[in-house]
Amino acid sequence: MRKTLVICCEEGLSKGDKSRLEKAFDKVVKTDVTLAVEVAFVDGEEIRALNLSTRGIDKETDVLSYPTMEDIKGKALKKKEHLLDLDEKGRLLIGSIAVCTDVAKRQAEEYGHSYERELFYLITHGVMHCLGYDHMTDEEKAEMRKKEEESLQKIGVTREEEV
Repeated sequence: MRKTLVICCEEGLSKGDKSRLEKAFDKVVKTDVTLAVEVAFVDGEEIRALNLSTRGIDKETDVLSYPTMEDIKGKALKKKEHLLDLDEKGRLLIGSIAVCTDVAKRQAEEYGHSYERELFYLITHGVMHCLGYDHMTDEEKAEMRKKEEESLQKIGVTREEEV
C-alpha cells in the first residue's frame, strides 16, 4: 500500500517513530501521489534566527512551517497536475518544517507529557500547515486542532496518553 505522506529527516526520529507519524496521515488528504515533508530539528538559537529572518519575529518558537504549495487545504492532490513539483523519487514535496528541540523539551515538561509526545504534536502541527491549515481565526483554529487530534488518535497519541 502506498503511503500518503513520507517524513524526510536525517536525524531526530527513530525509524519506528517516523513510520508511526507517517501512518497518522493516511487518508488525511486525497492524493494519487506520495506526499513528502522535510523535517529538521534545530536548537533555540537556530529557530530564533529562522523566525527573525522569515517572519520578522525575534524570539524562539516551537515549530516553523514552510509550505511549498498554496491553496491546497481540503483539495485532492493529483500527480498529473504537479509533475514539475515532484522530487527525484516521484514524491510531491508539500513543505519543510523546523522543530525546536529546546522548546519542545520545555513544553513537554510544562504540559506534563513526554518529549516524544510533544515532538509528535509539533510535527503534526507543521504538516497541517503544509497542507494549508492555519489558526488565524477561532474557526480555522478549531478546524486545524480537530484534524491534528484525528491524525494523532490514529496512532494512539492523545492529550492524556504518552507516545
